[in-house]
Amino acid sequence: MVDSGRARGDYWDKVVEYLSRPEGPNEGCEHYPCHHEGQDCTLCFCPFYPCHDPRLGYFVESRKGGQVWSCQDCLWIHRPDVGRDAKKLLWGAERPSYDELLAMKVRLELSHRARAKPLMVLGATSGAGKTLLVAAICRILADKGLRVAPFKSQNMSLNSTVTARGEEISRAQALQAQACRVEPEAYMNPVLLKPKKDDVSQVIVLGRPHRDMRVCDYYGGFTTGQGPSLVKDAFDHLARRFDAIVIEGAGSPAEINLEDVDLANMKTAELTDAPCILVVNIEWGGAFAYAYGTLMLLPPEQRSRFKGIIINNMHGSAADLQNGIEELERLTGIPVLGVVPHIEHALPEEDSQGLGGRGTGSVKVGVVRLPHISNFTDLDALEMGGGVSVQFIDRPSEVAVVDALIVPGTKSTVDDLRWLRRRGLDRAIIERRGQVPILGICGGYQMLGVRIEDPRGVESDEGGSHDGLGLLRTVSRFDAYEKKTVRVEGALVGGGEVRGYEIHMGKTESEEEPLFILRSEDGMRREGSISEDGMVMGTYVHGLFDLPSFRTRFLSLAGEGEANEMAMDHDAAVEAGLVKVAAIVSQHLDVDAILRMMGEGT
Repeated sequence: MVDSGRARGDYWDKVVEYLSRPEGPNEGCEHYPCHHEGQDCTLCFCPFYPCHDPRLGYFVESRKGGQVWSCQDCLWIHRPDVGRDAKKLLWGAERPSYDELLAMKVRLELSHRARAKPLMVLGATSGAGKTLLVAAICRILADKGLRVAPFKSQNMSLNSTVTARGEEISRAQALQAQACRVEPEAYMNPVLLKPKKDDVSQVIVLGRPHRDMRVCDYYGGFTTGQGPSLVKDAFDHLARRFDAIVIEGAGSPAEINLEDVDLANMKTAELTDAPCILVVNIEWGGAFAYAYGTLMLLPPEQRSRFKGIIINNMHGSAADLQNGIEELERLTGIPVLGVVPHIEHALPEEDSQGLGGRGTGSVKVGVVRLPHISNFTDLDALEMGGGVSVQFIDRPSEVAVVDALIVPGTKSTVDDLRWLRRRGLDRAIIERRGQVPILGICGGYQMLGVRIEDPRGVESDEGGSHDGLGLLRTVSRFDAYEKKTVRVEGALVGGGEVRGYEIHMGKTESEEEPLFILRSEDGMRREGSISEDGMVMGTYVHGLFDLPSFRTRFLSLAGEGEANEMAMDHDAAVEAGLVKVAAIVSQHLDVDAILRMMGEGT
């Protein structure tokens, strides 16, 4: 806050002083962050103060008496694009008058909105293709020069990742952030539900563990209590920093049994005042009935928010649907914005509904399909190059015929270890020791050890000690309801780069040699374990296959030779997938109509 009594000359001198400073965040400043973590400090001292723009600030009582303009909540000038372009306007200028400064602000607003306009994409059902369409729309808008952010108020997913600030969010919103060409952050996914049992989920709030909740407690208190204000605050934070926000719904907006407690769909649309688009997956059949039924189940005030319908995943010619489209538009009064064809892509799947065989290569990598499998997107990079097929397995007979084994991450390590034993998979895995490479990731790493200690019942309902598979000389222990969430990078022991992230509860002590040497704030640290013969490995690092070094090493143990294109960076493959999907969607969607919904015009 700056005192409005400051002389304009002194004020301009201060502005000029900051114009010569480096662009970007100034983390060395004693006041950083004065607005929000990660803020851009290119223009620390706002040249337009006091702008008296009610979208950006407000009057408060001054300590000296009277009122003074406060811009404490203004994040507009701390956007990297606004700060950079404002600096270009001001650089070398003679001392402008106050009116001239405000005229410059108006010019900046022509390309940088003071507050983002939202658009919400909802599905008639789960699996309608919302996640991919949101990513495509984000990239289309970003390509048009808008600063865009994704938003999903509540996501239920076991596929999560870690932001640069150590926050845990859904992988889907991280993918959409990549489509926007911005860093993912917790405000993009303020509530993440990670199922632990049929009626219990760990609730992640703004990237940090909140607590485990039963369904009745979550819908009976959270979504009608603190949830709405949490969602509104997170959206408002993004709205003050971006031009456009593309919001994804969850499931269907017409779950009438949850109408009063559903936070993720129409409640979010109301809180953000977003125009809505409904997506239907025609591949499932009954697309017109899904669209019409969904809209008619909504009360009129909610139905009026829908400005368009997208028919998704079309095989064949869209012309075959024309009569049905015209009738649907007549019945609902809502235009169909496009028919998007089925798109073959290698982008990460949203949830375990998409688990199935991947790739057609001769080397078979068996992944144990745990009941609470998490972060299975770790495996996406394995199939790149065509030499590998990834198979999700749950029978001992399947374990016996694969060329490599992976025990993946899980949200319920002890429960899934018991499931492993009930099915005889523990013995089947142990019998393959020395014959094929065996890798445990996160919860799978804990299972491969000698023992899991949970004296306080942090990880499971029943505290105590649980025998692991004994393939690694490690002991994992859960002492507190604390989660480690951090991005990591370093080297594979023996050579080669690795990068990824850790998301786990518990700690593991190992008597084995480390698998990786990772860089951290405290220097280098040992991570993971590898057996003496090099055939059994465990690690907490997710995304370890994304770079070629570890992928090459693991697959070479499984018999995969150099024919596989192991040098490919998985991130580059994801970027290529986003470019492809956005290009196809833009060809089959009325993008101009979407721009008009968001106040952009054409």
